[in-house]
Amino acid sequence: MSQLFSPISMRDVTLPNRIVVAPMCQYVSEDGSANDWHLMHLGQFAMGAGGLVFTEATHVSPEGRITPGCLGLWSDENEQTLKRVVDFCYQYGTSVMGIQIAHAGRKASNRIPLNGGGPLQPDENPWQTLGPSDRGYGDWPAPKALDADGLERVKQQFVESTKRADRVGFEVAEVHGAHGYLLHQFLSPLSNTRNDGYGGSIEGRMRFPLEVFKACRAVWPEGKAMGMRLSATDWVEGGLTVEETVEVCKALKDAGCDFVDVSSGGNDPGQKISVGPGYQVPFAEKVKEEVGIAVMAVGMITDATQAEEIVATGKADMVAVARGAMDDPRWAWHAAQALDVKIEYPPQYVRCRPDIWRAGHGSFVPKK
Repeated sequence: MSQLFSPISMRDVTLPNRIVVAPMCQYVSEDGSANDWHLMHLGQFAMGAGGLVFTEATHVSPEGRITPGCLGLWSDENEQTLKRVVDFCYQYGTSVMGIQIAHAGRKASNRIPLNGGGPLQPDENPWQTLGPSDRGYGDWPAPKALDADGLERVKQQFVESTKRADRVGFEVAEVHGAHGYLLHQFLSPLSNTRNDGYGGSIEGRMRFPLEVFKACRAVWPEGKAMGMRLSATDWVEGGLTVEETVEVCKALKDAGCDFVDVSSGGNDPGQKISVGPGYQVPFAEKVKEEVGIAVMAVGMITDATQAEEIVATGKADMVAVARGAMDDPRWAWHAAQALDVKIEYPPQYVRCRPDIWRAGHGSFVPKK
């Protein structure tokens, strides 16, 4: 009995297994809209990479994008083009579809990585970035600190994108509060130097992210699952700590959060990360133990045995893979084979399930 391939339910949503395809930015959108690349990219994962497949970070406004090529969900066109992709995944695939709803804050207005990354230059149509304070990311341009009207505007942008995500057909939503983007910027004392009710102690720093989450949860259907991605630590002395993240997670649980996707880092160029197999799993384990909320573990989880051990020993409820899924879009198929588990294949591909074709069966209909 594999624990990795046991189902898990959150509200009315049941995932067929505990493997999650993590969000992966693609930088090929135009004005935030999805295209054929997204149809291929997400479609291939929906066929057999995991029980839950997330979109890349999907931004709530043009100024909230990391780059001009990032996906968004602020317009009718964004909604229509993304719905085409999600409908395709549900028609042909076997995965539950999830969306990551995001705002890049002070890390917005960047070149796409294939063009070198880094802030857009004056001749590249940059835009004014936003943040909790006017402190930039390293030597990047300083953001405009959000005032009361700005906070309300951004919160409503999250709400409107959440409503659109429901209409698109997503069953799981994840609010992005990690990797140095806007909501993480509020949580970290490295980027949040406010002296009002949205800064100072962790209670003040978590206030806006919690307001955003609660507002999104209020318009997300009761039966659908919603969670949040968090960076457990900044990996910088004086930054956000794991202990503070536990407190954030307790507040999120009280606010109706169904899961926490536990990552780390991304908010300061001076971070010193100790990378290795499963290096972020202890953060997820700590949140699970101290908060009693479902957690996803992510980061250098690369093979079936490792993933099985993480879930079977209770360190996390789900494991998320990204680069591993890009390398092998049938990650879950091959993990199931390694663990001697039979799983559902799309009808068009069932003839390649090993228990059928390797046994020499001539029929394309699997044995019961």
